[in-house]
Amino acid sequence: MFDRFYPGMSWDERPAHWPHAAYSRRVSAGGIQWHVQIMGEGPCMLLLHGTGSGNFSWRGLLPALAEQFTVVAPDLPGHAYSSRGPEGALSLPGMAESLRALMLQLNLTPQVIVGHSAGAAIAAHMALHFSSLSGTTLIGLNPAWLPLPGVASWLFGPAAKLAALNPLSAWATAKMAAKPGAVAEWMARTGSTLDATGLDLYTRVLSDSGHVHGVLSMMAAWQLKPLAARLHELRQPVCLLIGAEDQTVPPALAQQACQKLPQARHQMQPGLGHLAHEQDPLGTVQHLLNWCGRR
Repeated sequence: MFDRFYPGMSWDERPAHWPHAAYSRRVSAGGIQWHVQIMGEGPCMLLLHGTGSGNFSWRGLLPALAEQFTVVAPDLPGHAYSSRGPEGALSLPGMAESLRALMLQLNLTPQVIVGHSAGAAIAAHMALHFSSLSGTTLIGLNPAWLPLPGVASWLFGPAAKLAALNPLSAWATAKMAAKPGAVAEWMARTGSTLDATGLDLYTRVLSDSGHVHGVLSMMAAWQLKPLAARLHELRQPVCLLIGAEDQTVPPALAQQACQKLPQARHQMQPGLGHLAHEQDPLGTVQHLLNWCGRR
């Protein structure tokens, strides 16, 4: 609703320093105009960022991963430089189906899917519903696979629905994000401290009302209970990398997910929060390569 008031971010107006812009492509698939970065050669690894972010979240990991994989890192629908797409595209099933269309358009099948937070939920949904991914390795970074407790459960649902119905919500949120220090404070609440580059990138997207509208619409459409009920059906290799100081997706939820998935391996990252892969990109890469049987 109110999509016409919130045009998406314009790639032509991006900052000159946007990470890895030389590897960016515009791809039309599934009714969405995608911004996707593709780098490297070898088996395909699909990277799915979390809610409110963009593929810039992988900026520190892409070059190292591209030494051994064809890495595909899209902006999710409604985020950063990808369009929102048709009705239903921002729900969990809608995003999974849209990503399937993107990968078909690229003629690539991921051997590994790495998802951060909500991106890990999309990865799990894809693995459960698309037979072509039956042998794909799933790696969840602070994965949001189970319904979040407390205030977070309210934000992903009723509160987000109310915000999405208010045409001023995205505009007001973007104005707040543009205030000095606001985004740094928001990031700190996740348990993570980002460098100046990271804060600048998040400020750029979170101060854009089109991006924020896409984020709110996604949160309003998000339902994790159906995924949680089927999580035990996953038969693929599963690995979890958990920031011990995560204040967004409590580490205890990862332990619950592991109880549903006896094949799952997990590793804690001491001192790191919800954005652990941005705080320690090379350390995260090493874990990913080890789990994929590479060094």
